[in-house]
Parts: sequence; structure tokens; C-alpha cells
Amino acid sequence: MTTFDKREQGFEAKFAHDEELIFRATARSNKLLGLWAASQLGLSGDAAASYATALVTDHLQTQTMNEVVEKVSGDLAAKGLAREQVAQKLQECLHQALAQLEADKQ
Repeated sequence: MTTFDKREQGFEAKFAHDEELIFRATARSNKLLGLWAASQLGLSGDAAASYATALVTDHLQTQTMNEVVEKVSGDLAAKGLAREQVAQKLQECLHQALAQLEADKQ
């Protein structure tokens, strides 16, 4: 195996690792956002968990962050929360998810 082959394998491994990290962070942040939104909607227990799980699993491979924000802001519109507030909360959840994943790794 040449040095070039080893470098290529290293880049491929890093790419796969980074993609997995992005997937896990997105799923975790969507769940955190879902739990927050559920509490804003007055949901608790199984209803809150179901809302959060649905936010993670619905269209898992094709859902963008923008679509998540649109769905949650639509659900929370009656509560007076603006789209920008939901987008800000999603960013906070993403940072929290990345911190949790980093802590899990150690």
C-alpha cells in the first residue's frame, strides 16, 4: 500500500466520522428542540416524548434545519413565538447536542 493510498483511506475515514457526527448532532438537537417545543405547547410525559421523537424521525434523511424550524414555528405560532426565536433555540440545541456528544466521547 502506498502512502497515497494510506492518505486516501485516512481522508475517507475522517469524512465518514464527520458525517456520522453531523447526523448524531442533528438528531440530538432536533430532539432537544422537540422537548422544548413540547413544553411550550403544554405537553408532558409521553406526549412530549412523542412530539420530540416525531421531530427527529419524520423525514430523517431529507429534512433540513429550515424545515424543522418551519414545522416547530408553525406549531408554536399560536403561542406567540416567532420563527426567529425557534431558529435561535435550534442553534442553542445544536451547541448543547455537540457538547453532549463530546462529553459522551470522553
